[in-house]
Amino acid sequence: MSLMIRLGLQTLLASCLIAAGSAANAQLNVLVTGVGSTQFPIAVATFANEAAAPQQVSAIVRQDLQRSGKFTNIDAGTTPVAEGDAVDLGSWKAKGANAFVSGSVNRLANGQYEIRFKLYDTVKQQSLGGLALAGPATELRANAHRVSDYIYQQLMGVRGVFNTRLSYIVKAGNRYQLQISDSDGQDARIALSSPEPIISPAWSPDGTKVAYVSFEKKKPVVYIHDLPTGRRIVVSNQKGNNSAPAWSPDGRTLAVALSRTGNTQIFAVNVDGSGLRRLTQSSSIDTEPAFSPDGQSIYFTSDRGGAPQIYRMSAQGESAGAAQRVTFNGAYNTSPRVSPDGKQLAYISRSGGGFRLYVQDLQSGTATGLTDTTHDESPSYAANGQYLLYATQVNGRGVLAAVSTDGRTRQVLSVPGGSVREPSWGPFRQ
Repeated sequence: MSLMIRLGLQTLLASCLIAAGSAANAQLNVLVTGVGSTQFPIAVATFANEAAAPQQVSAIVRQDLQRSGKFTNIDAGTTPVAEGDAVDLGSWKAKGANAFVSGSVNRLANGQYEIRFKLYDTVKQQSLGGLALAGPATELRANAHRVSDYIYQQLMGVRGVFNTRLSYIVKAGNRYQLQISDSDGQDARIALSSPEPIISPAWSPDGTKVAYVSFEKKKPVVYIHDLPTGRRIVVSNQKGNNSAPAWSPDGRTLAVALSRTGNTQIFAVNVDGSGLRRLTQSSSIDTEPAFSPDGQSIYFTSDRGGAPQIYRMSAQGESAGAAQRVTFNGAYNTSPRVSPDGKQLAYISRSGGGFRLYVQDLQSGTATGLTDTTHDESPSYAANGQYLLYATQVNGRGVLAAVSTDGRTRQVLSVPGGSVREPSWGPFRQ
């Protein structure tokens, strides 16, 4: 079997066939295995009245900040501190906290829960503002993540991604599940369950839909799944294999890899399944398309040079100009993903007999390995470009992992007793 065939659909299918005994709808466990070289010390007080709420908001915020690897939590004690209470910022600074958070959670007359909080800079002895967030009990976790996002942006200068979602595939018994969870692996929900494999989930830019490949028709077919309604449509069921869907930034088009002409090539198709058009024009295998953030280019994997490497072409296809090779570090590079700012390329490189996650500066061409694992696959950038989610193996079991783009902060996300693969990190939520 050739390396490119191994890279292609058979490999993706095989990755879904790993036996897993996970319980349906199991939550992801998150283990932080590394932290940044410099962490920001912060104290998050217990929020007033949150003991009566379905979720402990301050605990979720502390967990979020710790997972990021950017913060260290200073013990704030158990005494609740409301956002309107007087705060001795000097005493918190003396305890080692450079920032302090106070707040409250109150049930409103309409049954919703309102979170109010304030963030303080204890060094400059000033308030950094706060928010009031209201919603039903089912939105408490999301609103707690929004609190964390506010803190992250105010103190780190970058928008947080705590209130984003993940998609991934779990095999439970004899069924395959497309699951959607919060960024911390909690509140996992099954979007689709099938006796046949599901692979390659990809979020729409607005976060309301996921495209994926399902084998329920006994062959790979590309679907778009509307998450709020559960409705789905067939986007590509061409002759042969239909695989590797990738959204254009405007959400109107999918790039897909089709074998309808014999060898796998890149095509574009409208999200309603119309307007199929061929983009690559090679006699080799072209697969794994990924749009650049500005929508002007498509990166893809091809063996047209003899071994798998990553190339870039116009989003209009090779009729607008020949594709150009992008990766030159290593003899086998696949699975391109471009950072949200368009400056960096993540990909999987065969290194020392294993497969590792790399990032390449697109201007300088400098490539850096981010992991020490050997079964990495399916990289996906966080919406703020600060982290990468990918699939790998730990002790022979499929897990998800996240690593900061500087390689210093790492997390492992696993399903108890089972394997999980094919991750995709969703966009910012409003």
